[in-house]
Amino acid sequence: MERPTSPTPLRTWADAAPRLVAVAAGRAPADLVIRDVRLVNVQSREVLDGWAVAVAEGRFAYVGPDASHCIGDGTEVVEGAGRYLIPGLIDGHMHIESGMLTPAEFAAAVIPHGTTTMFTDPHEIANVLGLPGVRMMHDEALMQPVSIFTQMPSCAPSAPGLETTGYEIGPDDVAEAMDWPGIVGLGEMMNYPGVVNGSQQMLAEMAATMAAGKIVGGHYASPDRGIPFHAYVAGGPADDHEGTAEADAVARVRQGMRSMLRLGSAWYDVESQITAITEKGLDPRNFILCTDDCNAGTLVHDGHMNRVVRHAIACGCDPLVALQMATVNTATHFGLERELGSIAPGRRADAILTSDLRELPIEVVFARGRRVAEGGTLLAECPHYDWPESARKTVRLGPALTDADFVVRLPSDTRPGPRAGASRVTARVIGVVENQAPTKALTADLPVADGAVQPEGDIARIALVERHRATGQVTNGFVQGFGYTGRMAIASTVAHDSHHMIVVGTDAAMMAAAANRLGEVGGGVTVWKDGTEIGLVELPIAGLMSDRPAAEVAAKARGIGEAMAACGCRLNNAFMQHSLLALVVIPELRISDLGLVDVRSFEIVPLIEESS
Repeated sequence: MERPTSPTPLRTWADAAPRLVAVAAGRAPADLVIRDVRLVNVQSREVLDGWAVAVAEGRFAYVGPDASHCIGDGTEVVEGAGRYLIPGLIDGHMHIESGMLTPAEFAAAVIPHGTTTMFTDPHEIANVLGLPGVRMMHDEALMQPVSIFTQMPSCAPSAPGLETTGYEIGPDDVAEAMDWPGIVGLGEMMNYPGVVNGSQQMLAEMAATMAAGKIVGGHYASPDRGIPFHAYVAGGPADDHEGTAEADAVARVRQGMRSMLRLGSAWYDVESQITAITEKGLDPRNFILCTDDCNAGTLVHDGHMNRVVRHAIACGCDPLVALQMATVNTATHFGLERELGSIAPGRRADAILTSDLRELPIEVVFARGRRVAEGGTLLAECPHYDWPESARKTVRLGPALTDADFVVRLPSDTRPGPRAGASRVTARVIGVVENQAPTKALTADLPVADGAVQPEGDIARIALVERHRATGQVTNGFVQGFGYTGRMAIASTVAHDSHHMIVVGTDAAMMAAAANRLGEVGGGVTVWKDGTEIGLVELPIAGLMSDRPAAEVAAKARGIGEAMAACGCRLNNAFMQHSLLALVVIPELRISDLGLVDVRSFEIVPLIEESS
């Protein structure tokens, strides 16, 4: 195997053109020739047997049946041996922070799986560190041997007035970022009520993006496809990944949007929507595959975009169409079809050798004309940014938390509503939905003991602990669906999107211990059972990421999953469900530092409805 090599700057097509022309004409030798391949042409959707490609300056110079005229002294020749040569895979929408990894380590994890381009939205770190944090992610992304484009986060907070974040993003921040070299557009516009209601801030952010000639990302999580949906599209969002049914995908493409079908660690939205292509027969050009959120365990053990493409094929999609949805469709959407997404002259020489288009084994990966992975082994260096102390000390708690902070008490005065003397109360409960981002707004009749509301059955306590400004504030509620039993708690500083601290548990003392533990280690995820910590992932960068290798983080993350199972949880990828409990832009019921949020009406609602 080759030794890891450092990435080198890529020349523009215009700067490289003289040499590309010379190589294609046979007047100059190529840097690399890959011959005897079955070339998958995603531009024409056909397989061309016995073709070859020649690469120079990190770009394809010649693509045709015979590249022998491009071979000279110093040309590296790779024998395709009849294997398929497909374009490098592109993730159209994702959040690096969800992998609990920095851009460098995320790239190191996905390159062996054939991902050579990512369109990322770092709105997680934006909520914690603001524009400086976005710049840190952007700068490390540009250091990598593959293409990582950044979408400037649009919504921090995601729903103004319903949550408080560490920092806020505004139109001036967006306008400033549009001049950065790696910014390709505006991140998902989650504040869809703001757009629908004509929010000047949201409209100004989208206007600044469009004035820069860049793409506005969408996020319309409401099931209402009527007038609000049409008003949202009129505001400018050009894509959407929040669909969960065929009708969602159809509605979006009919309005000129790109429908992004996601398969992440916990989101299984491809199968339910791809029938718009496979059965309804819609034009696949406006459909894109993406992951949205993948944890380190999924990346290490299951794959990345190769996993999504395989899944789409298993759902009945033609392999060539599935590959288009993970390559050229995405590049075209972002205005980069002449730069990425296909094996054609002038494009970045990102390609994969594979022996099977359905199972898609990733045998050799090339990025910018260099072999960056082979047989699952990374061959390229993924350099790290020098993360400052300001990014590593972000968990700020007030005085040490106690069990009293995690108890729901009824007021003892005579104000209208539930009183401490009640024996039972009706409480709002967040209902977890396995493998989907939405929750259910449930109610439950819960007992009261000594003036405190008690969870019972499958209902657990949930709390959101303020962690940006050390206010000591704790918001309490109830959640159902995890299946926890015994004395346990899980706490996490990964809490989309405000990224305060979410604590879920059956025992208030365990919840306090878990929360205090994350204050000690500077962020991460911890699970406690019967007074003992049984799982821990340290995430020292913004309380969201580790700069350790993906395999190491994945092992600790697997320990979190095992610890959650030891506490009775049987959900698939339960931690992802946990981390989204504060996401106040996806229906139906969420928790924030300001209270319980009914996302159907976008208002804060009381936890306790009535008593008896």
